[in-house]
Amino acid sequence: MPLKSDIYVDASKFDESLQSEKTKLFNEKLIQIWKDGPRWYEVGAAEYRKLRWEGKTPLPKPIVLPDGVDMTIPSRDAGREIPCRYFKPSSGESRGIHFHIHGGGWVLQSEAYQDPYLKYMADHFQLTVFSVGYRLAPEDPWPAGAEDCYDAAEWLIENGKKEFGGEMMFTGGESAGGHLAVLVAFHLLKKVPTFAFKGLLLHFGCYDLSHFLPHVWHHERALVIDLDVMQKYIEALLPGTTAEERRDPSISPMFADLRGYKLPPALFTCGSEDPLLDDSIFMGAKWMAWGGETVVKIYNGAPHGYIGNAPGTIDAVQEGLDDTVEFVVSRIPS
Repeated sequence: MPLKSDIYVDASKFDESLQSEKTKLFNEKLIQIWKDGPRWYEVGAAEYRKLRWEGKTPLPKPIVLPDGVDMTIPSRDAGREIPCRYFKPSSGESRGIHFHIHGGGWVLQSEAYQDPYLKYMADHFQLTVFSVGYRLAPEDPWPAGAEDCYDAAEWLIENGKKEFGGEMMFTGGESAGGHLAVLVAFHLLKKVPTFAFKGLLLHFGCYDLSHFLPHVWHHERALVIDLDVMQKYIEALLPGTTAEERRDPSISPMFADLRGYKLPPALFTCGSEDPLLDDSIFMGAKWMAWGGETVVKIYNGAPHGYIGNAPGTIDAVQEGLDDTVEFVVSRIPS
């Protein structure tokens, strides 16, 4: 019998010739859209956020749903509150809480930019989806945003059942939100060892902020993000830092050593056309090596941010949503 590898990768997930024509056409349009629009650092972060909210950037105007509820929670800083937004399931029955952390390169977006996506998760997970409006760079560089996420997670552990009728079960996010969700999980493993997540939902996160992994450097198609954009995000988030300083595990979770800790189950998802592809694959492999239950899903041809598009845009959107729902529902106690 031939020798079998301990690690298996399905090469068809990365084969460009197997991408659907629908996905290829979507990506080509996306490349042109981003080419025509201004980049955030060309107009400034604050101005770009305003333009994005008004629908004057390459992305459509955010949809605000009436079901969303705004609130604030206490910060570790006296006299400051952290803005948050939550959705309850349409059924009215919530079995717990999913703590969501938005993306946007630690610079853009807020808790109010993804209402349809948050509502979808609330209804299909049968959980209250609670999204934190953490502080953004460059106005508030590292570790301000991460500290807001830690504060929100600890607040939900203490107050979630009283405020929402259920305990925090999951956390996760997209891109920068995936990065912050991993750091939240690591923070709680040490700060609140009696607490345990049922699972993490980690969509196309960045886990090495020191110098980026190879695919960021070699990915030549400007699909939503590229090397230039990523470098500008890091300059805003971690000004004046060296690559060595950014290898600190409190910044780049890829460099952590979690042997001996009981990690929560984790779902990593990413598109094969995402510059952050290596991050999900390598971090997923490390999660397995640390003994954590791990699912890594790769969607052939999907670009960065794929799951935030409307269902039906490309097949990967609904596939990613379905995989996420299956992962969550199977881990909620009956």
